[in-house]
Amino acid sequence: MEYLFSTILLVHILAAIGVIGLVLVQHGKGADMGAAFGSGASGSLFGATGSANFLSRTTAILAAVFFVTSLSLAYIASNKPKTTGSVMQDEVKSQPVSTPVPAGVDKVGSPVDSDSKTKDIPK
Repeated sequence: MEYLFSTILLVHILAAIGVIGLVLVQHGKGADMGAAFGSGASGSLFGATGSANFLSRTTAILAAVFFVTSLSLAYIASNKPKTTGSVMQDEVKSQPVSTPVPAGVDKVGSPVDSDSKTKDIPK
């Protein structure tokens, strides 16, 4: 399963880099107006409109691959086995439990005089 995840992740990253590169290489809509007046686009490798169609199709294919790999990675990540219990469950078990001190008994265990408490309160 780990091999499949790594392979899909590699294809996903390559598709993302490819989409970024193809979008940066393409001309904007305003560049077509300059080609109509003979700016030399007709002498390119793909012809006057061939490069736009080729780059657009390639970008669409890579975008579809990116979309499918995104869904695949999300599906694989959501099907990982869940752990039982909470994150803090182990931490709570490892702490020592303190016993509560009953009222009227000092921490040492001797009874506390009730009159001494009233003497300590400032007036």
